Amino acid sequence: MNFAVRNLSVLGYAQGFTLWHYKLSTNPLDLVSSPGFFDGAADMMATGDLVMVSGQAGGRVLVASVSKSGVVTAPLA
Repeated sequence: MNFAVRNLSVLGYAQGFTLWHYKLSTNPLDLVSSPGFFDGAADMMATGDLVMVSGQAGGRVLVASVSKSGVVTAPLA
């Protein structure tokens, strides 16, 4: 499954920071951690934004790093 902007929503926004939620259906959680998965939302996201991902396989929280080449996410440490 590719990124679907309709599955991405804003949960909160303050001082240039956005907390996002992405609803993943039956696909594995590792899919959203792959480089470039969120490139379709690069114009909306900023470095340091958090993305809460939930799906049938569980959930995780990712932190975004946005550059001209796209969006890279990593697990929140």
